[in-house]
Amino acid sequence: MHSSRVIVLLLTLLASVSLAFAGGPAVDPSMGVVRSTIGKFKLTQVLAAPDFPDTGTPPLSTSRSEYAGPNKSKVWVETYRFRQDAQAYEFLSLLAAAARTSNANTQIANGIGTAGFATANEIVFFKGSYVVIVKNVNGQPASLNELALGWAEAIDKGEGDIPVLIRHLPAPDEAQKNAVYLANFTNLDRLPFQNAVSDAVQSEGNADAVLATYGPSKVLLIEFHTPQLAADNDRRIIARIHELWKLGQPAPTAYKRVGNYLVFVFDAPDEQTAKKLISEVHYEQVVQWLGENPNIFKEAEKHYINTTLGVLVAVLKASGYALIACLGIGGLIGGLLFSYRRAQQKAVTFSDAGGMLRLNLDELTAETDPSRLLRERN
Repeated sequence: MHSSRVIVLLLTLLASVSLAFAGGPAVDPSMGVVRSTIGKFKLTQVLAAPDFPDTGTPPLSTSRSEYAGPNKSKVWVETYRFRQDAQAYEFLSLLAAAARTSNANTQIANGIGTAGFATANEIVFFKGSYVVIVKNVNGQPASLNELALGWAEAIDKGEGDIPVLIRHLPAPDEAQKNAVYLANFTNLDRLPFQNAVSDAVQSEGNADAVLATYGPSKVLLIEFHTPQLAADNDRRIIARIHELWKLGQPAPTAYKRVGNYLVFVFDAPDEQTAKKLISEVHYEQVVQWLGENPNIFKEAEKHYINTTLGVLVAVLKASGYALIACLGIGGLIGGLLFSYRRAQQKAVTFSDAGGMLRLNLDELTAETDPSRLLRERN
């Protein structure tokens, strides 16, 4: 019995070692489990975790691993794990905005992971609550796609989608390519575009924002998490816009509030273009009350009336169907009884006078059967 347990343990150990050398699992401080061999790349060492740039919500953890590839290439894989998927996408969009300062053609697209972008020497993608940066560190030719895809396979997809606010922008598929997203922001300082009207926005960390470029025009869409915050900010922003007009300073070309959404258009060639962009924003109307809903009794009354009317209509319908069925069955039975009685009237019956046989003489005449009538005797 003891020897069999030893054999099982040895086989398990050998299997684990063989998996490690054949591309099996290897422990990583951030990911938990990753493949030590991905295609032609082999994990060489786990390096010190990278410093997080001061670009917003700090991650829960970071890690850096080094892989060796063909042609003596050396590739680093950096991971950033956040609490929420939205925070991971925020970091991705800010990295893309920074890369866009040196290469205007940098665009976020769906591909590796849920979404990401690529430059000459690195691939950056997000999936679930992770952002992964795969970068060539020694300049030797390396297939970064192969390594990035391998890492993406080891990550949980989370919600598996980009933040929904980006999909509410005009032409969302195009907007995603250059959109910069902020999750639960406290200020708009991290956006690559600034305007004096931004000072009037006070989110208290209960709002999301996205900035997208459409040619020369820029659209800033802010979604507040409560209608009260949206209304308060709307009043401050309108006052700030009028103040900028009086001072002759740059102001939004157009501005509009709908529900919890505040929409700004900057640098549009004309007001008509700005209003068209605002009209193409897809609004999601959700009302959330900080306290009790003031309309709760009206809604309850409406629900009660609708429910009562529904029950009444159902009862009336059921009663009508039952009445029609009873009348139909009654008519059918009555018809059968009437036919039966008519048939009896034409037949020979027994009287109640002593049980004697009585002929139906009303029916028996000379015209009907003369041979059965009594004749006079000679």
